Amino acid sequence: MSHPHAIAENAPDRAAFILDDETLTYGELARRSTYLAGRLSALGCKRGDTVAIMLGNSAEFFIGAWAAQMSGLYFVPISQRLAPPERDYILADSGAKVVLAEDADLPCALVPDQWEDGETAEFERVEGSDMLYTSGTTGRPKGVKRPLSGAPLGSDPRRVKRARDLFGMGADTIFLSPAPLYHAAPLRWAMTVQRLGGTVVALRRFDARAALEALETHRVTHSQWVPTMFSRMLALGAHGPLPTNPASHICAIHAGAPCPPELKRRMIDWWGPILHEYYSGTEAVGFTHIDSHDWLAHPGSVGRAYGSTIHILDDEDNPLPAGETGRVFFESSAGHAYHNAPEKGRSASSRQGYATMGDIGFLDEDGFLTLTDRASFTIISGGANIYPAEIEAGLLANPDIVDCAVFGVPDADMGQVVQAIVELSEYPVDEAERAAEIGEKLSRQVAVNKLPRRIAFVDRVPRLETGKVRKRDLMETYADPARRGHPARISETS
Repeated sequence: MSHPHAIAENAPDRAAFILDDETLTYGELARRSTYLAGRLSALGCKRGDTVAIMLGNSAEFFIGAWAAQMSGLYFVPISQRLAPPERDYILADSGAKVVLAEDADLPCALVPDQWEDGETAEFERVEGSDMLYTSGTTGRPKGVKRPLSGAPLGSDPRRVKRARDLFGMGADTIFLSPAPLYHAAPLRWAMTVQRLGGTVVALRRFDARAALEALETHRVTHSQWVPTMFSRMLALGAHGPLPTNPASHICAIHAGAPCPPELKRRMIDWWGPILHEYYSGTEAVGFTHIDSHDWLAHPGSVGRAYGSTIHILDDEDNPLPAGETGRVFFESSAGHAYHNAPEKGRSASSRQGYATMGDIGFLDEDGFLTLTDRASFTIISGGANIYPAEIEAGLLANPDIVDCAVFGVPDADMGQVVQAIVELSEYPVDEAERAAEIGEKLSRQVAVNKLPRRIAFVDRVPRLETGKVRKRDLMETYADPARRGHPARISETS
């Protein structure tokens, strides 16, 4: 049986979670989450009900999550940074009976000070589940809600087996999670580590220098990142030598957004061949994996399928052969399960019953998948499909560029043209000249029709904490031609 309460029976003083100078032991996690589960039961929560968790990276976050997980409840992690209308939409849509939060003024709030001071009741000790809301980059977020098994706590071995088989995780794992725990990957990896009896180390918020220090200070063995974090850490090299990767650090896992090949090569050169990449999503309808050695042989790939089968389909759901680009579908035992939105699940399924997470890509002859972009962000310019991820990878091959985003903007002649925003390590004195230089370099890497019409310079590329760019917002902002910046050495009429 893999869960923190079983770990606590044999190793109550082992660290389950570390944040700054705070340590939560397995004994404390088991005791406090059990008490909170009883409090939730006394408040009327029963198997299949939902509680919301509005807490930052903290011991209380894990106590709340395990209280729900051990008592057959769904738990919905919600960012404290959401605007009230966004927050209220999720609370209403999820039907949360209780909100575990620091803000006592929220409806149905139960603040940490009240968790161990009140009536408790018996509860069923069965597996609950997370209920995560998609990021909403392409519309209003929807909750991903899977049926509960009703099995005893510790009965679900899938993520534990994957962590062991692919990444070598176990009771001796010290796992650094520098991202917010309310997102799918940090949450699920961290809770899997705690099922195994390992230690989770977190940051209150991502900071490149603090993350590198944490690797050394805590003798981290495994870590989890998004590509933007790699860019931020590598950028520290402009101010002095980068630290050597600690000998303890043997596995760095990344996902969440496409990783430009040049950026990944720089990380492998720095840390060694310890990078592992996977492709999945909140919906968890499929999973791929690739280690550094296979990636160097198949640069740009996100790996081969694990526990599922990949199908590349055209717009009529016909299968495409190796090398041809189409929509990426997975055939597996999992399917889409969107709360209050069955139509979204149907629209993300093929006629064969396969499921997609909305990406496009191709398989090579060896079964390695390469993603070209999100289907919803494909730029159609003069009737030709242009995939932003390819152009972003070309831009990020320039060591002066810390981050970038490429997207389509309206054009009366071409329908859409390519627009880029760029974040530099140093702000340019002459923006027009710098834009032309960047465009000239990029022209050696991508076809002329893929070059950005214009480049705008920004202090920081706006991203979600998951690493994903809010491209819908950018497309709205830069629909105004006056905001689009400077020509990238390309004719305005080409």
